[in-house]
Amino acid sequence: MKYKILGRSGLRVSELCLGAMTFGEELGTGASEAVSRQIYDAYREAGGNFVDTANIYTLGTSESMTGRFIAPERDKIVLASKYSMATNRQDPNASGNNRKNMVQGLEASLKRLNTEYLDLFWVHGWDQITRIDEIMRGLDDLIRAGKVLHIGISNFPAWLIAQANTLATERGLTPFTAVQMHYNLVERSIETDFFDLCKAQDMALLPWSPLAGGLLTGKFNPEAESKADVDARLNKAAYGPAMLAEQRIRIAQGLAEQAKTVGCTPSQLALAWLLHRPEGTVIPLLGARKLEQFKDNLGCLDIQLNQAQIYALDVLAPPPVTYPASLFQTDFYRQMMHGDAEVSPLSR
Repeated sequence: MKYKILGRSGLRVSELCLGAMTFGEELGTGASEAVSRQIYDAYREAGGNFVDTANIYTLGTSESMTGRFIAPERDKIVLASKYSMATNRQDPNASGNNRKNMVQGLEASLKRLNTEYLDLFWVHGWDQITRIDEIMRGLDDLIRAGKVLHIGISNFPAWLIAQANTLATERGLTPFTAVQMHYNLVERSIETDFFDLCKAQDMALLPWSPLAGGLLTGKFNPEAESKADVDARLNKAAYGPAMLAEQRIRIAQGLAEQAKTVGCTPSQLALAWLLHRPEGTVIPLLGARKLEQFKDNLGCLDIQLNQAQIYALDVLAPPPVTYPASLFQTDFYRQMMHGDAEVSPLSR
């Protein structure tokens, strides 16, 4: 396992982050404590030091398990958790980005994790209600209190993250050091804005669902599964812009073919593609329900892709080019803006 600097911080984190969303069986889709412990141990043996959980994962069990696993070596672990999603649907203030839910969520997480502080505290998603100045002021107070070291943001629009960091910088508050977004070989729409945003504001990018809900594991066989199962799997993989089922299946099949030429599993190749992204620091979140799945996924660390192989994967699902980026790429626009002068765009 190699290590990377987490965005604008000086924090050294492993190139794969252990996602603990599957720690616990309360929702019927996770792993037992014994299996979760094996996955954690395998991650540590591989050199990983970055663990990500959330207050809503398996109804809090994920945090409790994680706390027990890391207890003997808390100081060696970069620990991240989140708040924002509803923890009590009957309580209107037990959800959202507001300061009350922020403080209550953090205090409950710290108790379950049996720790005095978080290395990274994520805003889990945009509630579309709370003012951004309330969020940034509240987070900064938690940092000044010593309960949080760094902050991150997930599932927010790029313009609002930019506004938040600008406001924080102008007011002497702490800006975000990392962004967590849905990103994989099928879902690439964030490339339009978020890579430039992360580079401009020195933030790391952590892709969640890097295997598109299992679509990119190579185990997906639409001909052998029922239509209901196929539809369920494809819907799980598609949180972004609508993409035809045929397109998603074609990408998964293309990945499997490329994996044969590289000599690895489709899962390993999909993760290796993320590790080879040229745009800044990309740290995939890696989770699994079975130890053998997790160990197979760790094989991505041994894969070195050349430019031809990266290109072959890139063309499976090119990211959509939207306005105004589509305008900037035209000769018409360049001539209207610069005339006959040869002007190179800023390096990205």
